[in-house]
Amino acid sequence: MDERRSWTDKRAEILDRPGAGAAYEAARIRCELGRAVRSRREELGLSQARLGERAGLRQPAVARFEEGGTMPTIPMLERLAEALEMRLNVEFLPLRGAG
Repeated sequence: MDERRSWTDKRAEILDRPGAGAAYEAARIRCELGRAVRSRREELGLSQARLGERAGLRQPAVARFEEGGTMPTIPMLERLAEALEMRLNVEFLPLRGAG
């Protein structure tokens, strides 16, 4: 009979698969960007539809973006930043533990 395993063990097994780490990191980035856009949109009191109008997107595209469903291009991020009255800043940061 199979022994029950913890979520931590299961997650480690999944992330050990080839390409899984990169896919996990891409999903993390999409979710972080989506949360940042949603937070700023709400700060400004904008609906998804209104943000879409400002950025040249349709409301469903804004919704997908905010939920982490799409990986944006730099031009799309620039349009969103302008629509959110912000400046886009892209930077490279050292990996943890890199010397």
